[in-house]
Amino acid sequence: MAWFVVQQRYVPEGFAAVRPRHREYLSSLVEDGTVAVAGPVDGDTGGMVVYRAQDREHLQRLLDADPYSVEGVIAERTVQEFTPVLGAWLGTGPQ
Repeated sequence: MAWFVVQQRYVPEGFAAVRPRHREYLSSLVEDGTVAVAGPVDGDTGGMVVYRAQDREHLQRLLDADPYSVEGVIAERTVQEFTPVLGAWLGTGPQ
């Protein structure tokens, strides 16, 4: 399994209407351990999510299924593989 930091900037018009479905989708991924943390950034013009996925292809399938992607309200996205070393959300010390 790998960790990925995904940052997105939204299309200003339209994303607010999709937000409830987006959050519902991410909530389901939190429940199964795929999403570690998620939330808005930059005054609500974008968001950041830390995902745990098998590989980049698996991550891409998760991103493609997000209602924000389905509805075309993502203006820009960056994906970086991430190696967590320390953090309370990791549970037990370095991973």
